[in-house]
Amino acid sequence: MQKPILFSCIVLSAIFLNSGCKDASQSSNHTSDSTANVSVKPVSNLVSEVISKEARDKMTPASVLHELMEGNNRFLANNLTPHNLPAQVKNSAGGQNPKAIILSCIDSRVPVEEVFDENIGDIFVARVAGNIINDDILGSIEYACKYAGAKLVMVMGHESCGAVKAAIDNVVDGKITTLVAKIKPAVTDNKAFAGEKTSKNHELVDAVCKSNVKNNIANIRKGSMILNQMEKDGKIKIVGAYYDLETGKVSPVE
Repeated sequence: MQKPILFSCIVLSAIFLNSGCKDASQSSNHTSDSTANVSVKPVSNLVSEVISKEARDKMTPASVLHELMEGNNRFLANNLTPHNLPAQVKNSAGGQNPKAIILSCIDSRVPVEEVFDENIGDIFVARVAGNIINDDILGSIEYACKYAGAKLVMVMGHESCGAVKAAIDNVVDGKITTLVAKIKPAVTDNKAFAGEKTSKNHELVDAVCKSNVKNNIANIRKGSMILNQMEKDGKIKIVGAYYDLETGKVSPVE
């Protein structure tokens, strides 16, 4: 009785082993087939280099602005530069040579580096709700331009800014009150604006946003003798911009 049982066990084991090998083989073939059509861009086609000091120093404020707007055009066309990010991280570790500093709102829908299709190390980005100017931001811009060599200062507001809406609606709540107070002058600039005087008026919000950009450019020039003089000497350019949330387009604010 023991021999037939032993024989049966041996036969069953062989069946299961063969079945397992077959399944594993089929699984391996399926995996190979499923990945065969995946397109992986060769690393050689990715941009690995970062901006050098020599290249940055040759640029003018006007050429930096032109490059930023060209980058935004690529962003709009969904034709972004293929970045080798790990390589750029490594290549920028020894130092940085940014060509511009952009003061933007904190809004999560405005990814500044992507909006302008910039490499790691290309631009400084300062972010604060309502893209306002205070001493810390001003000191950061001074450092970026005088000591790190940036050629362009851009203050960029955006469509439907929450901080601007809070200023229009006279929001009073904690430290938000102090922040929106810095935007109130832009609201006052538009007191004659036609229509509803609340944040529900989209046109009013846009107008206040652009006035706020202009006011903060004036605050930079007034608040920093360093930047004011650098601009007069032609070493830097201070400009305003407006980001459209619906299209991703950056337009100048004169």
